[in-house]
Amino acid sequence: MTISSLKSVDSFHNAGPLPDTVAPVVASAPLTEAKPRLLIVDDNADNRAILARRFVRRGFDVTEADGGQLALEMIAAHTFDVVLLDVMMPGIDGLSVLQIVRQSQTVDNLPIIMVTAKSQSEDIASALELGANDYITKPVDFVVALARVKTQIERKRAQDEAQRSREALRQLNEELEFRVTERTARLAHTNLQLQSEIANREQSEARSQYLAYHDTLTGLGNRLLFREELELAVADASGGNEAVAVLFVDLDGFKSVNDALGHSIGDALLKLIAARLRDTLSDSDCIGRLGGDEFAILQRSADQPKSAIALAASIVDAVSRLCIVNGHELTVGASVGIVISQPGQSTPEDLLKNADLAMYRAKTAGRGTYRMFDPDMDAKVQERRTLEIEMRNAFVHGHFELYFQPLVNVKTMRVSCFEALMRWKHATRGFISPGEFIPVAEEIGMIVQLGDWALREACKEAMNWPEEIAVAVNLSSIQFLRGGLIGSVIGALASSGLPAHRLEVEITETVMLEKTDRNMGMLQQLRDLGVKIAMDDFGTGYSSLSYLRNFRFDKIKIDRSFVQDLSSDKESQAIVRAISGLGTSFGIATTAEGVETQAQLDCVGLEGCTEVQGRFFSMPVPAGSIPGLLLELGHF
Repeated sequence: MTISSLKSVDSFHNAGPLPDTVAPVVASAPLTEAKPRLLIVDDNADNRAILARRFVRRGFDVTEADGGQLALEMIAAHTFDVVLLDVMMPGIDGLSVLQIVRQSQTVDNLPIIMVTAKSQSEDIASALELGANDYITKPVDFVVALARVKTQIERKRAQDEAQRSREALRQLNEELEFRVTERTARLAHTNLQLQSEIANREQSEARSQYLAYHDTLTGLGNRLLFREELELAVADASGGNEAVAVLFVDLDGFKSVNDALGHSIGDALLKLIAARLRDTLSDSDCIGRLGGDEFAILQRSADQPKSAIALAASIVDAVSRLCIVNGHELTVGASVGIVISQPGQSTPEDLLKNADLAMYRAKTAGRGTYRMFDPDMDAKVQERRTLEIEMRNAFVHGHFELYFQPLVNVKTMRVSCFEALMRWKHATRGFISPGEFIPVAEEIGMIVQLGDWALREACKEAMNWPEEIAVAVNLSSIQFLRGGLIGSVIGALASSGLPAHRLEVEITETVMLEKTDRNMGMLQQLRDLGVKIAMDDFGTGYSSLSYLRNFRFDKIKIDRSFVQDLSSDKESQAIVRAISGLGTSFGIATTAEGVETQAQLDCVGLEGCTEVQGRFFSMPVPAGSIPGLLLELGHF
């Protein structure tokens, strides 16, 4: 039945109607939740109607049942907050209904208030034993009935709320326990263990976490995980006696393997090396792959630096052993940098940076070794970074300039060429040696910009000289490597109008060693343009003679180290004589560098050199001083 068809009753069997002047209920606050659902079970329609009307006025959603059978059907099909159940009914009486309901609904789930005559005390006792929550007697006092119904509703809702709170607390506890378990599994188990312990959705989430903290190729922790472990170790060691050592490992020769055999072989080699590194560690050590062929190891030990040095030696030995990868016999090495934490002075950032610096010192020392960090390394790095920044600013503001040193023909004693030499006058330090800033420019790639600028400026300046005087410009191997060199030369010649035969480019042995076939092709393109090509510092490399067979140079420049003791050192004389003889045999001009005295000039002339260059004739001078220098040297 719907509410609109319900009727309420003020009394049950034999009780007269309740007066309309019954006092209103004032014990409870107005109901603000959803309407409570009340089921009134009574075979007397008038009683049901009067009670239903009164409860509806108080905000209840009332349903009526005229007997026990209908009441059971309604309770099975619907949800009620309270049942008012008459004891005496034809058919299935109230006690039977109560007994049946309590087989499936507890006193907490469905409160049942029995309605009985005062004379039926035995029924009341039976009802309470069968699970009735309360009772009211006939004739019904509505105020009492309303109060007891509300009491049961409030108690039920309080229990429901408590149950919801308990469920929420249970879910929260489960969530917290899950997070703890997840964190522990991520840090303590390998990928294989994670797969076996976490199923379905949990397994997928754990797998994502694992990938976020581990290197997929080697299975080692990645940079993020290593950083977290390092932070914990530094915090733990800050107040104790245990020191933290960080070892930065970089593989020597790995790039050559990767370039020659491909990334699949390179990846397999990295996995093998990672396994070897892992086998050298103790259970308390932590290792991570930071990227490429770089690894970092965290070691906790009170016996430092002894423990870290022993571990570094083991790493160098383990990595250097022969590796068999897919049938290839491969050998690589390891350069290791070591830094030891200082209580209260070391941060994770400082430790990683300083271990990296020490590793580069090991590289510089010849590779396949280890080096400890010392503060001087950091000072030098900071100085280099400052130099790099200042170099970039100097280039932007045009603070670089070209100086020129003459090359003099030995027979005519006239200037045949000027070598363009880069100079940088620092605002506070004065002139900075090219030996200091050129290597930095090559390392950061800035030499390409500087080289292009030097080509343009040198060609433009050479247009102011007599036509028989050429200009020589040094080229870095980086310019060959980065590409665009041929276009830069063509552009410099075109913009200046300088004929190609008046431009000489000087290269070193490095150009011949790196990407030989490619670089030889570029040298040939320069020759096809008409540009002259000279090999600088000839005689100091390992394979200088072989280059003369591979490429026809226009000029070879004898390194100053053979010239400085020429007048007194017979070995130097023999070397200069041999190089001059080679030049004559191949039809190549020879230039002796570093000529500073008349005796040296006489010696190189006797040994057959074509040109000389050095302080004996002139120091490098700015472009504006060239006309006066030419006059001084009697060129005009």
